[in-house]
Amino acid sequence: MIADILAKVIRGDTVESVHRGHYLVIDGKGNTLASAGDPSTVTYFRSSCKSIQAIPFIASGAADRFGFSDDEIALAVASHSGERMHVEIAARMLAKAGFSEKDLRCGAHLPFNEQESQRMISAGEKPNQLHNNCSGKHAAMLALARHIGADPANYDLLSNPVQAAILERISEFSEVPASEIAIGIDGCAAPNFAVPVAAMARSFNNLLNPPDSFDDATRVACRRIVKAMIDHPKLVGGTGRLDTMIMEAARGALVCKVGADGVWLCGVSPSAKCPNGLTIALKIEDGDDHLSRPVVAVELLRKLGLLAANDLPEVAPMPVRNRRGDVVGRIEAVIDARF
Repeated sequence: MIADILAKVIRGDTVESVHRGHYLVIDGKGNTLASAGDPSTVTYFRSSCKSIQAIPFIASGAADRFGFSDDEIALAVASHSGERMHVEIAARMLAKAGFSEKDLRCGAHLPFNEQESQRMISAGEKPNQLHNNCSGKHAAMLALARHIGADPANYDLLSNPVQAAILERISEFSEVPASEIAIGIDGCAAPNFAVPVAAMARSFNNLLNPPDSFDDATRVACRRIVKAMIDHPKLVGGTGRLDTMIMEAARGALVCKVGADGVWLCGVSPSAKCPNGLTIALKIEDGDDHLSRPVVAVELLRKLGLLAANDLPEVAPMPVRNRRGDVVGRIEAVIDARF
């Protein structure tokens, strides 16, 4: 992997550290608009592929059979913050398909939302699996299992037809043969998929611009997922989360999705500004999720004219503060490519 410096941490006037990585920007026809590092680098999608993992759930008819609404579809592709709205929708999804929190196999963790997490700790409440940021994805997997007659007790295993259907779609959207996709186990215990960064970009391009080779059910599923994300950005992430902030600032022009360990995908629908649409795939080499990734993502969108210079000023450049809260430096992106 030959990674480029994508962000610098500056304290005072001195560069204290750097974050390297890879990105690729392609238009809707697959033409490269810009790149950095080595987009052939193979790494895991992590949660950035949740929109693709949800395709079988919708295209199979499971979502319609159980009456899932757009906000529930948004939660199916979310890495949510565990706020009350997220937990309530995840529980509702499970109930519609005849399941409960105990049927989930994603594990429990405190909410990503710090305020809700502190409230629970103060109240002596323990988190359950509904608070897991992937509970919506797992609820959709359970619904798919019931719809196709797969065993819901082990829906998370690669041998289960649910995961076989998802792997098939990951291959289809990324344009990488299934036999060449490395499989690992994600933080939520479900299989995850390692492909080149360039293939990640193709997958989101195919989501935003489904080709004629996709069947009608798949094309409809793509449109429903994109619409759900645009209409419900607070469900895809949550209060103060990167995806939510970017989608709200972009006002319906794009969808985006983080993945753990420094992954971020973004898809822009065709418009007067982007006649063919475009897709961005980003991987921060050291896996940083909270410093360099947001700064680089926002600056890339500014360079592309998809965010104004004064959009999300609290994100990029990101202030570096000391323990008193004084601003003592900044984290800024290094985007050398010409678009």
